[in-house]
Amino acid sequence: MSTARIQPQSERHYAHLVEQTIEACRVAQGAAAVAAECVATGSSALLNTLREREKELDKLDMEIDAGVTQAITQVSEAEARELLACMKFMIGLERIGDLLLSFGSSAQAAGARVDSQDVRDLTQMATILEKMLGDVGLAFASRDVKKAIEILRADAEMDRLRNLIFMRHIENPESIQRQASLQVIFMTQSLERAGDHAKNLAEEICHFVSGHTVRHVLMDYDKSFEQMFLDWLKQRDKR
Repeated sequence: MSTARIQPQSERHYAHLVEQTIEACRVAQGAAAVAAECVATGSSALLNTLREREKELDKLDMEIDAGVTQAITQVSEAEARELLACMKFMIGLERIGDLLLSFGSSAQAAGARVDSQDVRDLTQMATILEKMLGDVGLAFASRDVKKAIEILRADAEMDRLRNLIFMRHIENPESIQRQASLQVIFMTQSLERAGDHAKNLAEEICHFVSGHTVRHVLMDYDKSFEQMFLDWLKQRDKR
């Protein structure tokens, strides 16, 4: 007679929803990779690929929303919190898909008029976003707060690149004649806002895993090794 445990349907449904959320992170990561290739190569054909990714994220959003509504009363309190996190994730990921599609539309309108400096910085922003979204999926799947904090710190580089592009096109201290400024600014804003959503997902992971706000978590990670050792000694003495 087999002693294998039969997994209840509610547990299978819960696990499937979590896996769908992780899959949505992969889809969004793939969309960011397409965006990077789109601006680096100037290929307007890739816009259709971004549309497909955006539709896939919309489909996952609807499926997870319906699934969580059905499953949340049939699971434990801890699992219910995770399912609510899945819904929050999908809201952010669906918005990222919309923003990347908007990025692609602006890139198509700009065509070959984007200069090399902007191509370089926009490609770098999209590549950083791709890495952030990949790390979001890994951090959520493995409950890795340290990986989530890396995402928060990567967002600072996104902001730096945005500022460089805005300075060239809005302040333009060298008074250089630039082309496609409006489209470049729209593209930059789309990537920067997508990075903000990825940062919000990292903050959600920190709160979900640790039970603390991201500010509290960062305070712990910003401590010196000496201070962390002293804190560990204090905790040990209380036991």
